[in-house]
Amino acid sequence: MTATATSNAAGSAAWADTLLLSFAQAGYVRAEPAILQPAEPFLDLSGEDIRKSLYLTTDLTGEELCLRPDLTIPVARDYLASTRAGQPAGFSYLGPVFRYRSGRASEFLQAGIESFGRQDRAAADAEMLALALEATSAFGVRDVEIRTGDVALFNALLDALNLYPVWRRRLVKDFNRKISLEQDLERLAAATTATRSEYEGVLAALAGSDRKAALAFVTDLMSIAGTTNVGGRTTAEIADRFLEQSTLKGGALSREAITVLKRFLSISGNPDDAVAQLRALTTDAKLDLAAAIDQFESRVGFMAARGIDVKQTRFSTAFGRGLDYYTGFEFELHHRGNGAEPLVAGGRYDGLMTQLGSSEPIAAVGFSVWVDALTKIGRKVGASS
Repeated sequence: MTATATSNAAGSAAWADTLLLSFAQAGYVRAEPAILQPAEPFLDLSGEDIRKSLYLTTDLTGEELCLRPDLTIPVARDYLASTRAGQPAGFSYLGPVFRYRSGRASEFLQAGIESFGRQDRAAADAEMLALALEATSAFGVRDVEIRTGDVALFNALLDALNLYPVWRRRLVKDFNRKISLEQDLERLAAATTATRSEYEGVLAALAGSDRKAALAFVTDLMSIAGTTNVGGRTTAEIADRFLEQSTLKGGALSREAITVLKRFLSISGNPDDAVAQLRALTTDAKLDLAAAIDQFESRVGFMAARGIDVKQTRFSTAFGRGLDYYTGFEFELHHRGNGAEPLVAGGRYDGLMTQLGSSEPIAAVGFSVWVDALTKIGRKVGASS
């Protein structure tokens, strides 16, 4: 299906009119970014692993381009290039995106909202969730399960525990990608190994170094060796690995800190109950997470003010969407009994704008509507009613 045909199909659907009208009534301006985009931002933010999913080409200057695999980054880039950059602005979108998906169409529709520059973060977060629920209603889907989390709480806990920077990065990475967190916690608790390494001198030289110093040191070593990667690993990956091993030799994380982390990651339930559990944890562990918990509690209040049933909302401190750029509130909407595939998903990504070239951090939050999944569920609901 061509992009024009896809747009025409969307335009003729009743759900499209309802969806775009709800976005417009909420004050979000329709954005229509170019289909052909620079590939670099997608590769930088998602890693080289995404390359196999992209439809790539190269222009006459040698710049690598791709068919847009997502609309968040293109909308954000257009905003940063506009005269409104840095000011509060909200955009909606509906259009085709292109990504290789085994067994499924590689061209598919994506809708959503991106909100930039609002300083009332808790209220903006709640507004996103409320509008996401309205989006499911446009497809006739109302039996929706709300799953939420907040990576800012996890980051605040790691800061309060004062972990080695190398382990903090490792745990944040694992949290974002939903992998190996329990294993890494056990590794942190393990006693320092007495086994000697062939890189003993390198590890000793890196003792107490920060990541920047470690990267410079390893870059120099590899330059002397006349190589830029070893076994497919980049210089940065090798530096991180050496720094990790050096840190381990300096001592393990205390069992008390591991216990706090595990208790934190076990907190779940409705948001009000989670707030109580978090405050109890910080009291018992004598940690200051007040600012992050206050922000969370404020968001819950705005959610309730928006008519969202907080008691029926699921919250988990271990919930994450598997993307590195989220910095706070994260959520997914699921049709009950629909398993792991979300119908709508989004969250706060305040760090993305500087990664895309902004000289100053800009608050940002949004969500994407998975049109094909919602259309499929909507048809089932319609057929059974």
